[in-house]
Amino acid sequence: MFAQVAIEQVPDTLFTYRVPEEMTVSVGQRVSVPWQRIMRSGYVISLSESSPYQPVKRPASPQETLFELPETSATIKCISAVDDPLPYFSETTIRLLRWLADYYSAGFTLALRSALPAPVRAGRTRERELFMVTPVHPLPKGLPKLTARQQHLYTEILRIDGGRLTHVCEELGTTPATVRKLAANGYLRCERVAVARSPLKGRVVMPSSPLPLTASQQSALAMILAAQKPVLLFGVTGSGKTEVYMQAIAKTLAEGRDAIMLVPEIALTPQTVSRFASRFGKTVAVLHSALSDGERHDEWHRIRRGEARVVVGPRSAVFAPVRQLGLMIVDEEHDNGYKQDESPRYSARDVAVVRAKMEGARCLLGSATPSLESWRNAVELDKYQLVRMPERVGGSVLPAVTVLDMGQAAAPGEPVPIFSPPLIDAMRSRLERGEQIILFLNRRGYAPTYQCARCQTAAICTKCSVKMTYHMKDDTLRCHLCGAWQRPPARCPSCGSPEFSRLGFGTQRVEAALHKILPSARIIRMDADSTSHRHSHDELLSAFRAKEADILLGTQMIAKGLDFPNVTLVGILAADRSLDITYDFRAAERTFQLIAQVSGRAGRGTLPGEVVVQTFQPDHPAIRLAAACDYETFAAEELANRRAEECPPYQKLACITFTGNDLASVTSAARTAEKRFRACRGLTVIPAMPAPLEKKEEAWRWQLLLRAPSSKAIAAACDHLLPKKERLSESLRILVDIDAVFLG
Repeated sequence: MFAQVAIEQVPDTLFTYRVPEEMTVSVGQRVSVPWQRIMRSGYVISLSESSPYQPVKRPASPQETLFELPETSATIKCISAVDDPLPYFSETTIRLLRWLADYYSAGFTLALRSALPAPVRAGRTRERELFMVTPVHPLPKGLPKLTARQQHLYTEILRIDGGRLTHVCEELGTTPATVRKLAANGYLRCERVAVARSPLKGRVVMPSSPLPLTASQQSALAMILAAQKPVLLFGVTGSGKTEVYMQAIAKTLAEGRDAIMLVPEIALTPQTVSRFASRFGKTVAVLHSALSDGERHDEWHRIRRGEARVVVGPRSAVFAPVRQLGLMIVDEEHDNGYKQDESPRYSARDVAVVRAKMEGARCLLGSATPSLESWRNAVELDKYQLVRMPERVGGSVLPAVTVLDMGQAAAPGEPVPIFSPPLIDAMRSRLERGEQIILFLNRRGYAPTYQCARCQTAAICTKCSVKMTYHMKDDTLRCHLCGAWQRPPARCPSCGSPEFSRLGFGTQRVEAALHKILPSARIIRMDADSTSHRHSHDELLSAFRAKEADILLGTQMIAKGLDFPNVTLVGILAADRSLDITYDFRAAERTFQLIAQVSGRAGRGTLPGEVVVQTFQPDHPAIRLAAACDYETFAAEELANRRAEECPPYQKLACITFTGNDLASVTSAARTAEKRFRACRGLTVIPAMPAPLEKKEEAWRWQLLLRAPSSKAIAAACDHLLPKKERLSESLRILVDIDAVFLG
């Protein structure tokens, strides 16, 4: 028997090993194998009775040898050991990873790495073992007699029913040696016990029961359970999609199958986990990068052993090792957070659809603002089944939306204010009534531009071709790409002027302005700067839910999925900011989705909601139709534009980025690749040019865009013309992004 083994440290290559006769090996198991004089861990990808290598006739002379001789079966090394009898991958998961590697033009080993959390791959974070004390009951005869002090201690341990050794000693004021002596005399058991590290430890979760469904929810659930193809659940914000998800999961569990629930943001995970844990208890597992290594390790293995049957997490959870997948849910399926930004650059939404199909599971994509790709699959191509939920639950209605033209908010020659008078009045009235407010601005920091007031020279990051953002808290200029920082210069490096201007506003400046305008308001700011430590998302959202703050100010991490019944006002600042990205054909779609999603946070309880949208482009279709909550008209108009321009979803798009420290080498490689691709039939090649972000972390960047009717054609051309070994050279990297979402 021979095994094909993937070794993580060796990309793009599978190695053949002989299986010793006395050893039992299964596909997906983790094994130890000899590789270049050291032992490595690998994963069995396939098994075969015969070796792929055949003995060859040795050439008569060295001149006849044109290529390296194939390895013969006699030289094939043996697997040394099976590290774990329980497979890490099912055969279906391996098939999924092969598809992912082919579709996204990435090596199989990279695809395999994506499916395993780093602590699991490392294999060093074992389950934590603790000494546990357990009273022996009933006591056997003939035990040594206890002293009065020992008898008292034993009685107290009986009273508290034992527990962790350190806790027992702390509570009873004794020492481990004294407790162990009782164990040695036969009165107690003191032994090592594996204790799983749980992300839910210490969190109080009250059990909940299924809620009565509205007619719309009942119809949607019935269609989901009966569907023979992926379902696109198009439900307005507040229509009760989460309750439908949970009742669909309950049906799936009753069938003896498991479920995976994907959410786009780590910020949404605590809220979702709490709701799901209240319904499904300890069968819920959490997977995301904000957990400790130990928690990720233990949760993943708990899923693998079948102890957890409902998995909640962001994009990487799509690979969770559930034993029998019955339902795959992708909430807020339109969100760009499902796109991986490192190779392989997969879309978790698309991987979810493929995995569900391979495993014969139901697939449910939910959104109030579906991606145009999914909408076309449902409306034009009939690949997905469209299910509508057009009304909010509980009798609440969609909030009233007011669009304010900020171009008219200031007198001529005066700076445009952060807040319009109508928004200030609306905030004051909510504070007087004890209601809560959400303010959205997708820009962190204090001021996005710091420039000379005389010559207009802006502070630019020396490593990246972007303006540095001014942060008031620590008086620094920071690059939000590479993290570089510096003190603001005393004088302009161009003209020597000591006068500088801080232009524009970010969340920090908005927070400072709020304290001046509404001094009594309690404010929580939620952005990348305020959520850097562990559990910060959960802590901030929990505080706001507990009404410990009046205003929640944040970036896009607060734009979707959050449910606060006491929020009656949402203010959207600089709503047209994303429309200024001229090179992004998805700018209008992103803008519509953000406005519609943030607006949906208002009026989700019994109180009516209001939304104020501040913009310089009030007549833009994305803003006008988002304010009217008219997704279908927007989708029809935007799809017509995409069809005319031959943009996705009517054509597939790939972005190939060439990056390196030498600009001449990067430019030459991009232009050479352009010539090669132009010779491929069926490809439309957009000329190579500097990327919109021309320099990042001291590396120059050029990009080449490819269009074709199918992604398979693009991936095949990339595999043929861009050998993978070239992509990882030290002087030049070539990054392939199939189905590109960002063109920066």
